Amino acid sequence: MEKLTVENANKLLITHMQNQNLRRHCYAVGKTLSAFYDLYKNQNREIGSLSKEQWETIGILHDADWEETKDVPEKHTVLTLEWFKEYDVPEEMVNVIKSHNNKMTHLREPETLLEWTLECVDELTGFIVAVTLVLPSKKLEDVKPESVLKKFKQKEFAKAVDRSQMEQCEEKIQVDINTLVETTLKAMQENHELLGL
Repeated sequence: MEKLTVENANKLLITHMQNQNLRRHCYAVGKTLSAFYDLYKNQNREIGSLSKEQWETIGILHDADWEETKDVPEKHTVLTLEWFKEYDVPEEMVNVIKSHNNKMTHLREPETLLEWTLECVDELTGFIVAVTLVLPSKKLEDVKPESVLKKFKQKEFAKAVDRSQMEQCEEKIQVDINTLVETTLKAMQENHELLGL
């Protein structure tokens, strides 16, 4: 059975998700998780047995079934778990997907550092895109961490974004909100071409 790699994850995403902006969101989360892997490694944190590539793979696939399940939210991630059966996927990766839409599926509460990091950065990547799009240049390179934090406090800005998901970073992953924003923004800026910004 074939291993689930970044390459295979990209193929799955392209097969099941037609909306380019949704795909870019998945890429943004993948690159951000990869950056957090490095951050934790540098801090000598306990990060589990998955590789940096596997962290990125999970980010790419966390919303891969969204287009096909958006009308039945309780099926979101359940479909992805079905696709996983075609590949050799470590249990740790399966568990991340199980925990991702737990409020709807009740499959697994987030527990690991990777699971909670995904919870914290998922909404933030979208929020950073919103901050980018109100700039005259609409370019990620022009976004500063302080402008993201300033917009974060403006409840009317991107009000659909669940800020509490990001604010739990200190408690759940022992990363303050400034570091969360800086690490996520830097990861997105380094991959601006992939994200179309």
